[in-house]
Amino acid sequence: MSDTSEDAQDPKGASDPKGAPASSGSRAPRRRRVPRRERERQIVDVAVQVFAKRGYHGASVDEIAELAGISKPMVYLYLDSKEGLFLTCLRREAERLVGAFQGAATASGATPELRLHAGLLAFFAFVADHRDSWVVLHRQASELSEAIAAAVAEARVAVMAEVAGLVRAGIAEAGPTAQLTDEDADFVAHALVGAADSLTDWMARHPDQSPEGVTLRLMNMVWVGMGRVLEGEAWKPAAD
Repeated sequence: MSDTSEDAQDPKGASDPKGAPASSGSRAPRRRRVPRRERERQIVDVAVQVFAKRGYHGASVDEIAELAGISKPMVYLYLDSKEGLFLTCLRREAERLVGAFQGAATASGATPELRLHAGLLAFFAFVADHRDSWVVLHRQASELSEAIAAAVAEARVAVMAEVAGLVRAGIAEAGPTAQLTDEDADFVAHALVGAADSLTDWMARHPDQSPEGVTLRLMNMVWVGMGRVLEGEAWKPAAD
């Protein structure tokens, strides 16, 4: 398929079906050709908002098409089906989220804790700034088809691997006396990512809490606690 689409091909803007010639007085201006990638971006931008507002089952392709300024058949032409459209939304927003985390964690200082702090801050800032995206990723996707659930799991695995790598680096920095293993690093990564997921709902209920404040509190709970374990401290229930 061509990389460009012409709005005149959209059934909403179709010419007279009988092929009647245009008035000789003036000719309508030719519509601008829209690159396929730009048109898909416009559709997905609208679809994310509609899915976030109405949910997957409540959203209609008719409404998405109307808000995007094209016809319903054009939506199907570009993205095949409603599920295909949702998957495209999901994958794009997941890539943006993972990219924000990885980009911040890679560019922010040499120490593992600074990189983890930067990554978590980017995560919470993304959720705060793109609430519609997070609703689609976090609240709706897990309730839908296997293909959609698999796309969510793929994004989660990417973030988990990044966090686990930073935790392992922190353990390695502690030297040979460190009390934590690779299995512990994986455990901490799962606990941290799970906590971050849950805290997004807490943030929604506490809109006065900034991404910076939430990140700092989570780092203090997890990283400081891990540091105490690395120093040999361990909690055990009191003996009877």
